[in-house]
Amino acid sequence: MDLAHYCVNAVLIEGRSVRDVAAATGRSKSWVHRHVQLYREGGPEALVPLKRGPSEALNQTSALVEDEIVAWRKLLVEEGLDAGAETIAYHLAQVHDVVPAARTIHRVLVRRGFVTPQPQKRPRNSWIRFEASLPNECWQSDMTHWQLQDQTPVEIINFIDDYSRSVLASVVVPVATAADVVRIFYDTCEHYGLPRSVLSDNGAIYTSKYRGATTGLEIDLVRLGITFKHGKPYHPQTQGKIERYHKTLKKWLRRQDPAASIAELQAQIKRFVLYYNEVRPHQARQCPPMKAWRGRDKATPQLARQAILANTKVRRDVVDRAGTVTLRYRSKLHHIGLGRAHGGERVLILMADLDVRVIDEGGTMIRHLTLDPSVNYQRQGKKVV
Repeated sequence: MDLAHYCVNAVLIEGRSVRDVAAATGRSKSWVHRHVQLYREGGPEALVPLKRGPSEALNQTSALVEDEIVAWRKLLVEEGLDAGAETIAYHLAQVHDVVPAARTIHRVLVRRGFVTPQPQKRPRNSWIRFEASLPNECWQSDMTHWQLQDQTPVEIINFIDDYSRSVLASVVVPVATAADVVRIFYDTCEHYGLPRSVLSDNGAIYTSKYRGATTGLEIDLVRLGITFKHGKPYHPQTQGKIERYHKTLKKWLRRQDPAASIAELQAQIKRFVLYYNEVRPHQARQCPPMKAWRGRDKATPQLARQAILANTKVRRDVVDRAGTVTLRYRSKLHHIGLGRAHGGERVLILMADLDVRVIDEGGTMIRHLTLDPSVNYQRQGKKVV
């Protein structure tokens, strides 16, 4: 029983005077008398203290904003997209000048029943992380499985940039092979330049060291001066960024109509990658991945102590019997003399505008020259040491 009820009972039921009750409880006579009057006029309910201050907390998120947060949550989940607090805050910021903090949005989602707290999860501050400092400093690559509408299995080969989390390639193939990886790698380099290093797992399409052999990608990366790293066997956390992309991609694909063909699935993935790179804010960068990729200088590999610039194009070729290779510059063919001794050798040709470098299978530079566009045949010059 609270003090107000005690005083009212003492006066009305026990018959004690207001003065005696006030003296016994340490309250003023007017305070005791006022509560007695309230009881007589409204009964026990009248003794319940009224809430002080404004009827609605000034720092409380309005119901309209909460409804908008919930609407974004439902929309993103329905489309199979990331629907976390940071993503919702990003979308709200596109239409409002002032938006709630991500923590506030998270509390709204918990209060509305969209998020179940999981205190058993390992805290984020206990994780050991590694991250590239520049775009193209490290690319992660991996393959994942999917099925078409008729349950035909297919595989998806992916390359992402470790620093920005940009998806650089996401290509569907019937069965992933080492040759597919090499082809997709060079196609990706045509758009984004060469990376300084590549990280993958120990799958057969990436490495054959455990069989005492080498894959095409291993050979070419050595020739280009690019470091090739592999995670520990049975430890996918090393390639955690691309593993997380697989989870995000598959979550979205499950919300789409099953693709009837590889071409249809590739079109779906292309649409998703555009959203992932250009629209969806990545939590690690607080902006779309491609915005982070474009925002900084690019790391480059080095060959013969010279950086291979981001605009360098790479082409594989075989030296003909006359000891020459052919390349095209501004729609015009030019022949590069390498010497008959190199006839039949497989080479890599690196071309950055007029700068041309030809590398043999061992990674040795056979010739380095500045192309003369006015001459069809570039005579053999001095060998670069």
